[in-house]
Amino acid sequence: MVNITRLEKVIEKTRKTVESSREELYQLGETARRDYERTKRELALTRTDIGEIIKEVDALEIEYNKSRIYLMEVSRNFDKYNEEQIKNAYDQAHQKQLDLLSKREKEKMLRLHRDYLERSLKTLEITIRRSEELISNIGMALKILCNDLQNASIQIGEMQQMQALGLSVIMAQEEERKRVAREIHDGPAQSLANIVMRAEFCLKLMEMNPSLLEDELYGLMDLVRTSLQDVRKIIFDLRPMSLDDLGLVPALKRYIEQYTKDYGIFVEITIMGQEYELASSLVIAIFRVIQESMTNVRKYANATEIVIKIEYLPKKINVVVRDNGCGFDMVKVMAEKNGVAFGIVGMRERIQLLKGKFEIKSALGRGTEVILSVPTTKIDHIWPGVGGNKIVGY
Repeated sequence: MVNITRLEKVIEKTRKTVESSREELYQLGETARRDYERTKRELALTRTDIGEIIKEVDALEIEYNKSRIYLMEVSRNFDKYNEEQIKNAYDQAHQKQLDLLSKREKEKMLRLHRDYLERSLKTLEITIRRSEELISNIGMALKILCNDLQNASIQIGEMQQMQALGLSVIMAQEEERKRVAREIHDGPAQSLANIVMRAEFCLKLMEMNPSLLEDELYGLMDLVRTSLQDVRKIIFDLRPMSLDDLGLVPALKRYIEQYTKDYGIFVEITIMGQEYELASSLVIAIFRVIQESMTNVRKYANATEIVIKIEYLPKKINVVVRDNGCGFDMVKVMAEKNGVAFGIVGMRERIQLLKGKFEIKSALGRGTEVILSVPTTKIDHIWPGVGGNKIVGY
């Protein structure tokens, strides 16, 4: 029999951990909100400064044109003006030109700063929205954890398996946190520090040697683009935005393309039937199962090729992920409760929650085949530009 008291202690500890995580997430969200408000105020001031500098530039252009006209008049009529007047006309036109160039450069820098602040504002908006969604999800998890354990003694075997899965999930979360922290530290964090130093160098160049400033700014822009690519890759690894924006197949294609590039494993995906929009929970589950299957292939199968088949039927969707790897003994792996076993249990649980069917076929030396079938509710409209039999290889 499972010790319910001990189980309650485990759940209570987990609840406290989740509450602590929610508090940390809340603090991160508040920090993002403060940064958002600060950036918003700075953007408003910058826009005001741009408006004022534009007025100054317009006024200087008028003055500069007048000084040029006067200089042309003096140049055509040397006999009417003395040497002092001629010199003053040249000096005045030259000074107006320098002032105008300086104001235009200041206007350009302000516009660049405005564009940077607008991008930062959009990024902070996304961060705030994501944090709110995560806090909401954690709240739901807390409600589940706080329910009574009156059915704790039902189906003991499955419950013990779920205990192991829960520990695996926590370990996976910690590993994911460490991975994300390491990627941010080694990538965007280092790049941002470099960007700050390069920006300070640009400010010094603007004072000391403006002729070199353009090349340095182009270099700084390239560095910012690289940092943005790193951040987008981290975000995609956490949750591909294309899942929400485009749907299952486009997100998979992007993931497969990166997977092949990173690991050198050829992946072919075949879409059968006419693709239609799926519920968000279904899209996430299918994507994660395919992702977990491909991760297992990379870690354990020593395969060179993966074939993915997705079949859209009116009332269900079928998926097969097959590799040409070394295969494994299913009974032995499940008994060992290692990383592969926990991954298989997690995939099965995802599909069973959606009232679907999940199966794994594998034999030593014959590769592995992951098969799943999930009922769907077909939505009226079809994704534009898709349908019929389509095969894409990467």
